Amino acid sequence: MSGSGYDAVVDVDDDGDLGHTDLQEDLEFHTSNFNDTTPGNRKPPSSGLPPPVTASSSSSSKRFLWSMSFYAQFFDVDTSAVLSRCWAALYPRANFLDVLDGNPDLYGPFWIATTVVFILFLGGTISQYLSTEHSAPFAYDFRLLSGAAGLIYGYTLFIPIVLFLALRYFGSESANLLECWALYGYSNLIWLPVACISWSNIGALNWVFVGVGFGVSVGFLLRNLYPVLSATDRQASKALLVIVVALHAGLGLAIKILFFAHGSPVATNPDE
Repeated sequence: MSGSGYDAVVDVDDDGDLGHTDLQEDLEFHTSNFNDTTPGNRKPPSSGLPPPVTASSSSSSKRFLWSMSFYAQFFDVDTSAVLSRCWAALYPRANFLDVLDGNPDLYGPFWIATTVVFILFLGGTISQYLSTEHSAPFAYDFRLLSGAAGLIYGYTLFIPIVLFLALRYFGSESANLLECWALYGYSNLIWLPVACISWSNIGALNWVFVGVGFGVSVGFLLRNLYPVLSATDRQASKALLVIVVALHAGLGLAIKILFFAHGSPVATNPDE
């Protein structure tokens, strides 16, 4: 250290390079982001999704009946949730409305009903084939398919609507149409194994299979509908319970008679 100033120490490489001296790059100004305390990247990560609907105008944030977003909300469920709900329908350990957790879906009920329709058609066709004498070539009767579609889709779609209107009429504030559709849709799940094994020529055995299917499905419905029905008048709740059981018994009888009995009224006689 001299008296007139300070001595500077410079580190010189072997090749005579004074090191990194690009002062222009060092003095480059960068945008400050002092308010962001997130470590790493200062720029918030992008989700890759479009902005939410609520970010647009108020008129476009509404879901109308003719928009796809209105119907998409009823199918907003993943495969694991559908499988867990199917398991809860076959082995009910808790109230199914608690399993739905305020998010009833139509995805599971639609595909369950569709699968039941095709299984009924397949089982009814096998039953018709086994009942014929094979003296003439067997002809498929696709009226079984239309009959199964009308029965299953009609029952699953319209009976919950009637039940919902009846509950509203008798003063039940907890009635929800989507939950009614979900209950009836998932209750059809038991008809899949029943339809797969009820095509034999042994009529008594078929009655046992259909009876088991009816018992499991109607027990599932009563267990989950009773808290809702009990919120109405005592006499009204009893009447609604009887109607629910009677209509479901009619469904079981229709499945047995129309699809798993020889000479089904739905099917055309192959001899004709």
